[in-house]
Amino acid sequence: MNSERMGPVQPWWRIRMVWLAFGGPAMVVVASFVTLFFAVHGRDRPLAEIGSAEAATEANRIPAEQARNHVVTPRR
Repeated sequence: MNSERMGPVQPWWRIRMVWLAFGGPAMVVVASFVTLFFAVHGRDRPLAEIGSAEAATEANRIPAEQARNHVVTPRR
Protein backbone atom coordinates (compact mmCIF):
# COMPACT_ATOMS: atom_id res chain seq x y z
CA MET A 1 0.00 0.00 0.00
CA ASN A 2 2.89 2.36 0.74
CA SER A 3 4.42 1.82 -2.72
CA GLU A 4 1.14 2.81 -4.38
CA ARG A 5 1.38 6.31 -2.95
CA MET A 6 4.99 6.79 -4.03
CA GLY A 7 4.32 6.04 -7.69
CA PRO A 8 6.01 3.61 -10.04
CA VAL A 9 9.50 2.41 -9.10
CA GLN A 10 12.17 3.57 -11.54
CA PRO A 11 15.32 1.60 -12.41
CA TRP A 12 18.47 2.84 -10.70
CA TRP A 13 19.99 4.41 -13.83
CA ARG A 14 17.00 6.72 -14.25
CA ILE A 15 17.50 8.36 -10.85
CA ARG A 16 19.67 11.51 -11.14
CA MET A 17 21.06 11.32 -7.60
CA VAL A 18 22.70 7.98 -8.41
CA TRP A 19 24.64 9.56 -11.29
CA LEU A 20 25.67 12.42 -9.02
CA ALA A 21 26.89 10.02 -6.32
CA PHE A 22 28.78 7.64 -8.62
CA GLY A 23 29.72 10.05 -11.40
CA GLY A 24 32.18 12.16 -9.41
CA PRO A 25 34.35 9.29 -8.16
CA ALA A 26 34.16 7.62 -11.58
CA MET A 27 35.49 10.79 -13.23
CA VAL A 28 38.35 10.91 -10.71
CA VAL A 29 39.32 7.33 -11.58
CA VAL A 30 39.27 8.11 -15.31
CA ALA A 31 41.34 11.28 -14.74
CA SER A 32 43.90 9.29 -12.75
CA PHE A 33 44.35 6.84 -15.63
CA VAL A 34 44.75 9.75 -18.08
CA THR A 35 47.38 11.27 -15.77
CA LEU A 36 49.15 7.91 -15.54
CA PHE A 37 49.16 7.64 -19.34
CA PHE A 38 50.73 11.11 -19.68
CA ALA A 39 53.29 10.34 -16.96
CA VAL A 40 54.41 7.12 -18.65
CA HIS A 41 54.27 8.12 -22.31
CA GLY A 42 55.00 11.83 -22.15
CA ARG A 43 58.15 11.87 -20.06
CA ASP A 44 60.97 14.24 -20.95
CA ARG A 45 64.05 12.93 -22.64
CA PRO A 46 67.25 13.27 -20.62
CA LEU A 47 69.78 15.79 -21.85
CA ALA A 48 73.08 14.50 -23.08
CA GLU A 49 75.90 15.26 -20.71
CA ILE A 50 78.23 17.84 -22.21
CA GLY A 51 81.02 17.27 -19.78
CA SER A 52 81.86 16.72 -16.17
CA ALA A 53 81.30 19.32 -13.49
CA GLU A 54 85.05 19.84 -13.11
CA ALA A 55 85.43 20.74 -16.79
CA ALA A 56 82.73 23.41 -16.70
CA THR A 57 83.99 26.97 -16.74
CA GLU A 58 82.45 29.94 -15.00
CA ALA A 59 80.97 31.17 -18.30
CA ASN A 60 79.17 27.87 -18.94
CA ARG A 61 77.56 27.58 -15.52
CA ILE A 62 73.97 28.50 -14.98
CA PRO A 63 73.27 31.73 -13.05
CA ALA A 64 71.80 29.95 -10.02
CA GLU A 65 74.91 27.82 -9.70
CA GLN A 66 77.13 30.91 -10.00
CA ALA A 67 75.18 32.66 -7.25
CA ARG A 68 75.30 29.61 -4.99
CA ASN A 69 79.04 29.25 -5.45
CA HIS A 70 79.56 32.98 -4.94
CA VAL A 71 77.76 32.88 -1.59
CA VAL A 72 79.99 30.17 -0.16
CA THR A 73 83.32 31.64 -1.33
CA PRO A 74 85.33 33.27 1.44
CA ARG A 75 85.89 37.01 1.42
CA ARG A 76 89.29 38.23 0.32
